[in-house]
Amino acid sequence: MATPRIAAGALFFDELGRVLLVKPAYKDGWDIPGGYVEPGESPRAACIREVREELGLSVPIHGHLVVDWAPADSEGDKVLFVSDAGTLAPHVRDQISFSDGELAEWRFVAEEHIGNYLPDRLSRRLRTAIRAKGRGVPAYAEHGNDPLLDR
Repeated sequence: MATPRIAAGALFFDELGRVLLVKPAYKDGWDIPGGYVEPGESPRAACIREVREELGLSVPIHGHLVVDWAPADSEGDKVLFVSDAGTLAPHVRDQISFSDGELAEWRFVAEEHIGNYLPDRLSRRLRTAIRAKGRGVPAYAEHGNDPLLDR
């Protein structure tokens, strides 16, 4: 029986349609707000908790955009949820605080530039999530690719 690790992340947008990326203080590279789901916790609850812990924000999390089956050689089976956190208004952005010390920086990045910040697997996942948001229909992905659209 598979026992995958489960993680949940929030995809925030600004008024120009750019996505919010965060730079963790504990590793190289950029990511989206989120983290691993704790035992007994739903992916949605984990996403809300991680946004509160990492960004200091209590904001609504809407439906999921993508569920990605993305096992990693070093970590085994993984299922990753990306949820729609909507548009982050300027007055809410002013409230971002890194109270737990996990993050060092944040910025909004246009879709065409996310590959400059993120590993390929995460870039694919976010592009799939952005397309799902545009269609208004959640996506299933494998290694970030939607098997129905990315043939």
